[in-house]
Amino acid sequence: MTNIQRLLDIMARLRHPETGCLWDLQQDFASLVPYTLEEAYEVADAAERGDVEDLREELGDLLLQVVFHSRIAEERGLFTFEDVADAISEKLIRRHPHVFGETVFETDAERHEYWESSKAAERREKGKTEKDDSALSGIAPNLPALVAAQKLQKRAARYGFDWPEIGPVFDKIREELDELQAACSTSDQSHIREEIGDLLFVVVNLARHLEVDAETALRNGNRKFVRRFRYIEKQLAVQGKTLAEPTLAELDALWDEAKRNLDDLRKL
Repeated sequence: MTNIQRLLDIMARLRHPETGCLWDLQQDFASLVPYTLEEAYEVADAAERGDVEDLREELGDLLLQVVFHSRIAEERGLFTFEDVADAISEKLIRRHPHVFGETVFETDAERHEYWESSKAAERREKGKTEKDDSALSGIAPNLPALVAAQKLQKRAARYGFDWPEIGPVFDKIREELDELQAACSTSDQSHIREEIGDLLFVVVNLARHLEVDAETALRNGNRKFVRRFRYIEKQLAVQGKTLAEPTLAELDALWDEAKRNLDDLRKL
């Protein structure tokens, strides 16, 4: 018995209507979504940290989600895990004619263009463009906002809707900052929220022009903040203080100290 078959059998037992696990039996496609997303992010975290043991474990947790969804579908007569594996195999072969066929791409841009046209053709075959033939169709609306913004911009850029160089992007950021500042003077929360959204969107555009993944960059920024803030907490604990005691100036001084010390450690 393969490990995959063993996993499929375990899930079948967990979902057995008489002897299975009550929690597993209560789940459906929708209820599993938060867990599926969480596991995907934990895979990303382990990969970015370079923790191979964690990555192996988190990939298993993510695979469980695929098996779980597939089992529910099989019970409803919709599809099986084998169907899922077959579909992705066929898709990979179809989208890589330069590997599995005789097609030759002279540049990576040609390869990427084929990939995008192949995806568009697949959407047409599924009838997904009958009601929506926009160039932006096919981008999942529930993606993380930074990821969605980057995909939307990249798709629009394929049709020439993009700045050819980075200078105007900086100008646009300054423009959006001015508009946000003006909105703040009105105390109109709806307007402020709109302008903040515009500013974030153009910052993602800047990241794209610099070939930086905005989502990854922000996650790294979050980790950096956590490292420095925990440094502050540790230094205060050594002094016998809590976070509520020091002034903002004292906290700022510890923040600067954290930046110096933690940056120096990374250089060793």
